[in-house]
Amino acid sequence: MRPLLFFIPLCLSVTSVVGQDRFAAALSLPKRTENLVYRDRVKATWLPDGKTFWYRVQTGPQAHEFVLIDASTGTRKAGKDLSALGIVAKETSTLELKVELRATRRTGEESGIKFINKLDADVDLFWINADGEHVRYGGVKANSEREQHTFEGHVWLITSRTGEHLAVVEGAATKQTIIINGMGVPQKAPEPGNKARENGVNSPDGLWSAFIDNGVVMLRIRRDGRVTPLETKIEGRPAFHGGITWAPDSSSLVACACMPVAQREITIVDSSPQGHQQPRLKELDYTKPGDPLPQPFPVIFHIHPEVQDFGDDDTPVHEYIPVKSKLFENAFTQQQHLDIRWSPDGSEFYFNHNRRGHQTYRILAVNTQSGHVRTVVEETSSTFIDHTKKTWRHWLDKTGELLWMSERDGWCHLWLYDAATGKVKNQVTQGEWPVREVLHVDEAKREVWFMASGLRQAEDPYHLHLCRAGFHGSDLTRLTEGDGNHEIEFSPTREFFIDTWSRADHAPVTELRRSGDGGLVCVLEQADASKLIAKGWTQPERFVAKGRDGKTDIHGVLIKPSHFDATRKYPVVEDIYAGPHAAFAPKDFDRLVRMHQLAELGFIIVKMDGMGTNHRGKAFHEICWKNLKDAGFPDRIAWIKAAAKTRPWMDLTRVGIYGGSAGGQNAMRALLDHHDFYKVSVADCGCHDNRMDKIWWNEQWMGWPVDESYARSSNVDDAHKLKGSLLLIVGELDTNVDPASTLQVGGALQKAGKTFDFMPIIGTGHGAAETPFGPRLRKDFLVRHLKP
Repeated sequence: MRPLLFFIPLCLSVTSVVGQDRFAAALSLPKRTENLVYRDRVKATWLPDGKTFWYRVQTGPQAHEFVLIDASTGTRKAGKDLSALGIVAKETSTLELKVELRATRRTGEESGIKFINKLDADVDLFWINADGEHVRYGGVKANSEREQHTFEGHVWLITSRTGEHLAVVEGAATKQTIIINGMGVPQKAPEPGNKARENGVNSPDGLWSAFIDNGVVMLRIRRDGRVTPLETKIEGRPAFHGGITWAPDSSSLVACACMPVAQREITIVDSSPQGHQQPRLKELDYTKPGDPLPQPFPVIFHIHPEVQDFGDDDTPVHEYIPVKSKLFENAFTQQQHLDIRWSPDGSEFYFNHNRRGHQTYRILAVNTQSGHVRTVVEETSSTFIDHTKKTWRHWLDKTGELLWMSERDGWCHLWLYDAATGKVKNQVTQGEWPVREVLHVDEAKREVWFMASGLRQAEDPYHLHLCRAGFHGSDLTRLTEGDGNHEIEFSPTREFFIDTWSRADHAPVTELRRSGDGGLVCVLEQADASKLIAKGWTQPERFVAKGRDGKTDIHGVLIKPSHFDATRKYPVVEDIYAGPHAAFAPKDFDRLVRMHQLAELGFIIVKMDGMGTNHRGKAFHEICWKNLKDAGFPDRIAWIKAAAKTRPWMDLTRVGIYGGSAGGQNAMRALLDHHDFYKVSVADCGCHDNRMDKIWWNEQWMGWPVDESYARSSNVDDAHKLKGSLLLIVGELDTNVDPASTLQVGGALQKAGKTFDFMPIIGTGHGAAETPFGPRLRKDFLVRHLKP
């Protein structure tokens, strides 16, 4: 047996099986199908009256029109340029631009951006391509300007010469002017323990400033700059690490202290650093499941009001109260401070506590005078609380209430609390469907606007719809109609909203609706995908089948090659990602290039969401708890078999699977536990043992302390069970999933005498299989072993 094989795929190995023309067609599909969907996007520019807006829409390969809409009547006026509509474009300051990194997702018509740099320093420009890579396009010198050619939809990053991200700009339908004036540039928080005394948090009355100096809270009189330490005699002498907040009346401040904990570091080797001959070692902080965590606690400092300066007399400057309670013992946090929120009258402050193990979550209130801690909200679970997605809250200070999100009844819903007593007033939303995202809270009307799914039994339960509900728990109103996944953009006055909906098998429809009742004002655009389909792109087919229990619907899609022939047999390849944090089968209209490229080689590509993934209620979700090895495979296999019963062209003797990250763990697990069904697997950058991966993701689903469940889900411990053809891929510079995880599973396979293929991709981080070299590698392996 060969214990370990490094290989470089050759085009000949693929084309000898599928034919040179077909392989070339697969490789060219992204380029061939680019920019072939028209009238699919509306980006509204609202005029000052709040009732009219314009947008530019692409109508053909190199054609567009400008549209002016009167939202009051739905009347429409179109023209070839803005001047024909009587509109003048305005300049945009970087103050208005969000620093939100994202890849370029589309290439529209040619456009341009004029950058005016009003800073006294040069800035750099980067185009963020479809792979998320930053491609440098020079810069703009201080106090000068530059025009940059671009396309509608292309994303540009503006940075300082030191690399600080200033703004992200997306190419628009018409040429833009962007003023780089430094306004809105995010300021980095002071480093814990820094000595820069100019940094500090000012008191609301403007008399004081507080900052951290070498782990000690320092108080400064702002009028003359004199400084004194706020000393404590807390047992163990913990250091302060920030989190300074002042009471609204400036009489007190809170800072957070904690004892030091050991920080795990991992090392990775950059074998081929750019511009250097010799390898370089990189070290990074990387906390793993079971590692010690900081336990910050608040300390209240009461500043004596009669102290106007720091004289030589014995007048104490402050008193302090260290706040400790069993209510926030053993916290799960990697921060050395707490996020503090004060009540409007300053009588108490609030912070969150997620007990390690993710089975108890609380919002706690601390009395400022006594340090007494009480519970405002408490959530408990015998499995886990999804604290990253389902602990939204909104404080209603004027009425002393709190809107809170919870899965306590088995579905993600909103609840209204009395903040002073910690008692539930009423449930705001309820039913066997989840609230997915809160968009707006109208305190005056006591209404909450949110996106929800699963509202209509005949529709895909993942489709998002806009809804509104009153705080009192009734008057639930669904404001969107189309059978699809909805994206919402409100007018500046929120009187209207633009609703764009689509499905994997339905091109986008964009509508203008009234916010009051959801009534349709007019259809703005209906996308045209006919030219895309004419170029060989096949529309995904949605399919629903029962899962492992014979009752629960599992939703997914199938993708066929453009040369599909129902009289032939096709191997099946599953694109898997079973991460419990979300759901992944496509719900929006998209080219899905990666899956379509594989299909063109002669595969049927499938993707679905099995039990253990998110957004289908708690019972569906918690299948994953201490059980990531499950990955929904019983549901996935049942779904594929059900599809094949009415599709004889699906050859279930040749089934492959691929995935990256958590999907890489899943893809290898298929050949460990389900090799009677799956025969071939490509596993990229997998977290093959959850003890080796980052703490926050793995303890969320696998729990704490680290127990035998981690070993039960370990691909390393189960490597001896491998049957089938496996390709392991890893990026040597992966800082997301420790690359040693892949190397360790390779070592376990060697010890077990297993045959497999392994390819490290040099100079690459996480998602190595999506780099230019990776997709070709994956295609070659699947073709060689499944022989389409």
